[in-house]
Amino acid sequence: MLQRIFLIFVLVLSLNSCSKKDIEYEPKDKNNAYKLYQEGFEAFEKGDYFYAEKKFTEAELNFEIVDFAAKSAIMSSYSLYGINFYSDALINLERYLKKYPTDDNVIYAHYLIAIIHYEQIQDEKRDLQPLLDAKSKIKFFLKKYPDTDYAIDLQFKQDLIQNQLAAKELYVAKYYISTQKWVPAINRLKVIVNDYQKTVFIEEALHRLVEIYYYLGLKEESEKYAKILGYNYNSSEWFEQTYKVLNKDYKIKKKTKPKDNDNFFKKILNKIK
Repeated sequence: MLQRIFLIFVLVLSLNSCSKKDIEYEPKDKNNAYKLYQEGFEAFEKGDYFYAEKKFTEAELNFEIVDFAAKSAIMSSYSLYGINFYSDALINLERYLKKYPTDDNVIYAHYLIAIIHYEQIQDEKRDLQPLLDAKSKIKFFLKKYPDTDYAIDLQFKQDLIQNQLAAKELYVAKYYISTQKWVPAINRLKVIVNDYQKTVFIEEALHRLVEIYYYLGLKEESEKYAKILGYNYNSSEWFEQTYKVLNKDYKIKKKTKPKDNDNFFKKILNKIK
């Protein structure tokens, strides 16, 4: 069954030099649909996704039964993904969703769309768009199908994306710090504090804000972010560095964190604004 996560990760990626334009489809033959599908499935099982896609597409064109035509379409899309024809696979999946909106594999199609966008993420420092596209597709899936098995995998990938986006913000913030452009640096760091609280970069972002405000002579603002850092991460190395930034008389009262870190963090922010 297609709706099994592990199949996504066992595809052969050796046909990058091929092009879907090289495929020639056979004339329509309604009596040959099952044979075409079977040929496609046999090729699929052998890892020959190029030939499998050709046969699945022919099968879809020949099937009069909608369920079988839809099955052929989703198999064709999966085969395109298997040979790294990402753009063609996405086009095929969007066509599938419009043509077969009630098919049993619609959820899987949305999952595969999210996976394809995720696998196109490369260097977020150079091109942020693939990262944002993947984030959008994953967010859509998690909102619409939160209780599916696929959601577990996509939730993990969403967390990784959040960390990558936070890393991008911190990278830019550090550049502004190195050139002493304090306002844009502060703005970037606040994006991490406000939007990426669950990432591994939150502690450093808070510390950098303490440093900048202290350097600018804005002690009250500096202490505000020091309190947030100390309240939530008082055992971290970044808090130790923050403590050194401030004078020795400055103390932060340690408290026990509640279980709901998100709500707790927001309460602290609102309390010390």
